[in-house]
Amino acid sequence: MNKMIVFCLLLIVACKFPEKKETLVSESLVENDKGLTEEALEGLDSLKLKINFKPKGNYNSIKQELVQDRAYFKNLLESNPKKSIDSASSYLYSKLINDIVPHWYGTTWDFNGHTNIPNQGEIACGYFVSTTLKHLGFNLNRYKMAQQAGLIEAKMLQDRSNIKVYSNVSFSTLKTKLNEVYKNGIYFVGLDNHVGYVLIKDKQLYFLHSSYCDDGVVIELAETSPCFVSNIYVFAEITTNKKLIKSWIFNEHLSVPTG
Repeated sequence: MNKMIVFCLLLIVACKFPEKKETLVSESLVENDKGLTEEALEGLDSLKLKINFKPKGNYNSIKQELVQDRAYFKNLLESNPKKSIDSASSYLYSKLINDIVPHWYGTTWDFNGHTNIPNQGEIACGYFVSTTLKHLGFNLNRYKMAQQAGLIEAKMLQDRSNIKVYSNVSFSTLKTKLNEVYKNGIYFVGLDNHVGYVLIKDKQLYFLHSSYCDDGVVIELAETSPCFVSNIYVFAEITTNKKLIKSWIFNEHLSVPTG
């Protein structure tokens, strides 16, 4: 059987939930001081990486700020398109890695988890990605995205021609190949039966995901992550993806591809 077909079948994430309307019940009160445990932080230097490992601020307020700030980049796009895209890229990188995700660290993993509120309930790997992207301000249905195979999720974020697929490669080979084509940024990754983000920082790879190996949301070195072992890796750009960033600026809907 074609490897890509097998891959698509294997990467169907969790159970299928009916489309639901989101609710803000109690979410405006969400404050979270959990962050990563000392054990989880082993080998990671927040100062060197310039990453917050502990949540800060009110989560609902962070989401509201993202919606409000979108207007600034839209106005800037009319006068200086390059500056608008470049600035929005840096802005989304910082907001995702330093504001949105820290609130999710420690949230319990479950195969069927689909909570909309960090550290309340459980979250599957696909829902962790789709929910944090939605909260970052991307116009998408987090249920429909999380229910797709990893390749389909990647195609929601980037044109198929620009998606990178690597199969049956060692970690060292994968790392070399990624650093040849990518720069510092946050990327979507689909594996045999798992999805998450990869942070590339100064040639190093970090895996950010709702981990079935650790039963919770973590960031760790990809090289030593037991969940990062896979026969196939599918990568789509997020914070370095100019087309996707422009879609965010204009609040364009990211739909599930039909082909």
